[in-house]
Formats: sequence, structure tokens, C-alpha cells
Amino acid sequence: MRAARFHEYGPADVLVVDDIPEPHAGPGEIRIRVAAASVNPIDWKARAGALRDYFPAELPEIPGRDAAGTVDEIGEGVTGVTVGDTVFGLGGLFGASAEHFVLTAWAPVPTTWTLEQAAGAGLAIATSAGALNALGDLTGKTLLVEGAAGGVGSAAVSIAAARGATVIGTASVGKHDYLRSIGAVPTTYGPGLADRVAALAPGGVDAVLDAVGSGSLPDLVAIAGDASRVVTVADHLNAGNLGVRHISAENDSALLTEGATHGANGAYTPHVAETFPLEKIAEAHTYAEKGRTQGKIVVTL
Repeated sequence: MRAARFHEYGPADVLVVDDIPEPHAGPGEIRIRVAAASVNPIDWKARAGALRDYFPAELPEIPGRDAAGTVDEIGEGVTGVTVGDTVFGLGGLFGASAEHFVLTAWAPVPTTWTLEQAAGAGLAIATSAGALNALGDLTGKTLLVEGAAGGVGSAAVSIAAARGATVIGTASVGKHDYLRSIGAVPTTYGPGLADRVAALAPGGVDAVLDAVGSGSLPDLVAIAGDASRVVTVADHLNAGNLGVRHISAENDSALLTEGATHGANGAYTPHVAETFPLEKIAEAHTYAEKGRTQGKIVVTL
């Protein structure tokens, strides 16, 4: 099969397309013929070697953790899915940017989504929904999402709104119309955020989700009034220093199914910022590293 791989850590141009043996589904797993895979911050950071102390790659390695496609192999003990079904989901930390990918968590692709949108949904849903779960019941409460226009942030906005929260989201001014379209009250990030949030929510915010890790976590704790009311998915270092919970994505089919349900009823539509063919995956990683993406970057096969 064709697969994008990096044989050494380094910049995006270390990525090449190789012909390698196919993986196969083990017990409790399924394999898909990949239609599209997403490019996440963890993917380019792993390729660059920034995570080698935490998630060492067995070089050469295939980047990518989530993808969408058609089921073509089912492992022992798996029920509720058949060959030919269209699904999206998560596998290991590596492996998605290839013609075949093994999933350990998955959900059906809603008919309201394209396969490219579905490819960008898995990790965003698992990360955002897991973080929202850590914040507790948000029904009737006000949530501040820092970095609300990115893949995880926009998923968090949509899911929190569907769960009954009022959501304030930060982004650059040019992305405010997008935030309004997905159910958030927009504001800009940076100096003066506390005053802007106070004007939008005079009664204060009940919870905060940091989806971007820009270094604003101390300000977010001050806005929330208590570190226990803040979670981050992107700032592990400051989280430990401040007593904030750091949430990592778990391969949980229940979370993906919730996201797909919101997708089917129109409450959540993954936004794809840009697509690249597999042969241009180096360009996709370069684009992702700019860090200003509205939505997700997707590689198509």
C-alpha cells in the first residue's frame, strides 16, 4: 500500500510516500480503506521530534491518528459494523496517512458530512468531548473556549452548545463570523480578555477550556476564579504548575458516536480548512505548522 512516512525526525520535507505492507485488524479492531486522514498538531510535532521523549516513533513511521473510509477488514470480537460500512475514527498515535489504517474506536459517518469532514472529526471530537466531560454538566452554564476556531476548539463549541451551554469563544477578528455560525459569542484573545469576557458574561463564566495552549492559562484561571474550573488540552507544562487538569484524547467510540449524532442533526459540522493529496503531505504539514488554521487540514487518498 502507499503510505506517507518519515525515516528520520525533521522538517516537513522528510516525509516521503513509500510502498509498504498492509496492516491488519486484530481482536477488537477494524481496518478501513482510507479516503482521507487529518493532520493534527500532534502529528507534525511527532514528525519534528518534539515529542520523542514522550511518544518515540519506531522509524520509519507513518504520521496521523485519525481517518475516515470504508471498512474492509473486521477483527475478532467486533460487532455492530460490517465490511462496506463508512466510518471515521482513531487508531494509534501513528498510521493514518496511508491507504489502509486500523481503528480501535470508530463511529458511522453521518450522511450530512463528506468523508473529508469525517476525517477531520475523530481526534477533535475525542479531545473536546473528553475535556467537556471533565468540566461536568454544562447545561445552562457559561463556557469560555480559548482558541475556538481551530479543530478542537470548534468541536468543543458545537458540542457544548448542543449540551445546553452558552459558549464564548476566542479567535482573531476575521474568524468571528465563523464562531457565530457554530454557536459561540466571539471575542478576541490576548491582553484585556478578562474585561471583554466580563462585558459579555457579567455573571462570570462557569468553566474554561483551553484548546490552543498559547500561554494564556494563568489568565484563564484568573477569569474562572478557580483552577478546578479550567481544563487544557494543549498546555501540559503550565497545567501542572497551576493545578489545572490536562486532558488527552482517549480512543472512545462513545464520544465519537456522540459527535456523529450531533453531526447528523446539524449541530456539529467539521470545518475543513484545506485538503492536500497524499503526495503533497509535506505541504499539508507545513501549512499546519503555521498554527493559524480555521478548522482542520486533511490529506486525501
